[in-house]
Amino acid sequence: SHSWHAARRHTMSSTTHTVAASGGPQEVRLGEDVMTVLPLGSGCEVGRSAVVVKFKGSTVMFDCGVHPGRTGYDALPFFDEIDPTEVDLLLVTHFHMDHCGALPFFLQKTGFGGRTFMTHPTKAVCKLLLHDSVKIGHDDGRMWDEADLVAAMDRIELINYHQVLSHKGIRFWCYNAGHVLGAAMFMIEVGGVRVLYTGDFSRQPDRHLLGAETPTDPPHVLIVESTYGVMSHEPRELRELRFTAAVHAILQRGGKCLIPVFALGRSQELLLILDAYWRDHPELHKVPLYYASGIAKRCMRIYQTYINMMNENIRDAHATGRNPWEFEFVRNLPSSAQFNDSQPMVVMASPGMLQQGLSRELFELWCSDRRNGLVMPGYSVVGTLANHLLSEPKEIQTSGGDWVAVNLTITYVSFSAHSDFTQTSEFISATRPRHVIHVHGGEEEMKRLARALAKQYSPKEVEFLTPQNCQPVQLRFPGEKIARVVGSLAEEEPSDGAPLEALLLLKENKYTLLAPADLHTATDLATTRLLQRPRFRFDRPPAALLSAVGRIFEVGPPQPALLLAEEGGGGGGGGGGVDAHL
Repeated sequence: SHSWHAARRHTMSSTTHTVAASGGPQEVRLGEDVMTVLPLGSGCEVGRSAVVVKFKGSTVMFDCGVHPGRTGYDALPFFDEIDPTEVDLLLVTHFHMDHCGALPFFLQKTGFGGRTFMTHPTKAVCKLLLHDSVKIGHDDGRMWDEADLVAAMDRIELINYHQVLSHKGIRFWCYNAGHVLGAAMFMIEVGGVRVLYTGDFSRQPDRHLLGAETPTDPPHVLIVESTYGVMSHEPRELRELRFTAAVHAILQRGGKCLIPVFALGRSQELLLILDAYWRDHPELHKVPLYYASGIAKRCMRIYQTYINMMNENIRDAHATGRNPWEFEFVRNLPSSAQFNDSQPMVVMASPGMLQQGLSRELFELWCSDRRNGLVMPGYSVVGTLANHLLSEPKEIQTSGGDWVAVNLTITYVSFSAHSDFTQTSEFISATRPRHVIHVHGGEEEMKRLARALAKQYSPKEVEFLTPQNCQPVQLRFPGEKIARVVGSLAEEEPSDGAPLEALLLLKENKYTLLAPADLHTATDLATTRLLQRPRFRFDRPPAALLSAVGRIFEVGPPQPALLLAEEGGGGGGGGGGVDAHL
């Protein structure tokens, strides 16, 4: 269903083409091709990731998430800035809600008719997470329902790492991004120009995931996350030591430890760490270690299915007959009727931002006791309770409107699998893009990161940009066009500078040059000859008509097909006239 565009052209090279016109051939420079990159979300913010790239008539959108600190339509990307019917391709990097949470709305409530792709694990987990969000949503603020989710899932197609696909002239493939199971960095190529969108990525391997790959094909444009700005993560071993020490200290003083986490992602890494720590410390064997997430329990089957996509630690354990996801000390949290929190314990509960749900309930219940502690293992978005707690407030307002004192200890140990300054710097050095566009980061963090990276390169080498939401970035590329000559036109080499009459065909951003007579053999198009015979009233002598026409066209001697007949009697208006048939 690809459309062909045919136009008359003459001599053409990679930079100029010559047009035969009255007065001699003219040399005309080809215009530049302009790419537009438009963040609909994640521009100078973390949340509702959605970035649109337009180039050479193709439109691609990367990610389609919601903002974790907002509700209802206010949490959506700014979809009204685009025409969804023009989006050819939607590529989703991973299953976190700030990257996929708006999928049912965009696929079912707008005019989007393009194709949507994600990896196998991403679709499997995404379906469960979105289904769970429908159940816990409120009817008055719900933007889509179960039927929309089912229909949206049916439209989503699958892609493997390194699998190259094409759609409407857009070539695309993806690489392992680290971060979470199935996370992907997407590369697209349109008209020879490559764009790499990292989504959330981490180049550092952990206990179960591989680090992000370095693409073999360098991109011209890199759209990269900027979550941690100029910060650099601690070594993994030191982070694990600080984390387990903080948890153990809370238990030793008789307190309860709350660890707010996303249901899936970093929580699986923390479970591996804590289960191993409990195994090595017999004094903790009687201390309950709870993981409170029903959906995570269901998703663990997906983790077991895709062990082949994890690192050697997990694959080797599986090869020896041990299931690394069957924990020895981690238990599921009992029902509220059976739950007894009168003793020291550790509870990992979602959501990670403490906005609502069990993690919020337990925090409000435990925060006034000095023996208790909160261990924050991940990034917190501005506008959430988790982020507010970093300022160490003396009290907070509960979900019910009351105020309670915040006396528990708050420890922040980042296990967030996002790229830090060192990783991002090394990644840019390895890929060498001409343009770097920062997204998915606070405004100040993004700008500091861009300034720090810019010091490493000449402005002529790499350009660093930090657009806000709805602020388009326009990138210009040389308008070089190369056409493949086929058919009878290719039998003889044309003389340099001589006019050449041919058809230039454009399909999927590829040009073909051929003689008009070869159109039906080289393509599925056919030629049609149209003969027009306009008839009009002309109330002046024929010589005046020929004189006027001669100023526009070359007028030859009279032909039988040209009939100029004088009429007498005025014919409905008085006076003589001419009916001209051309």
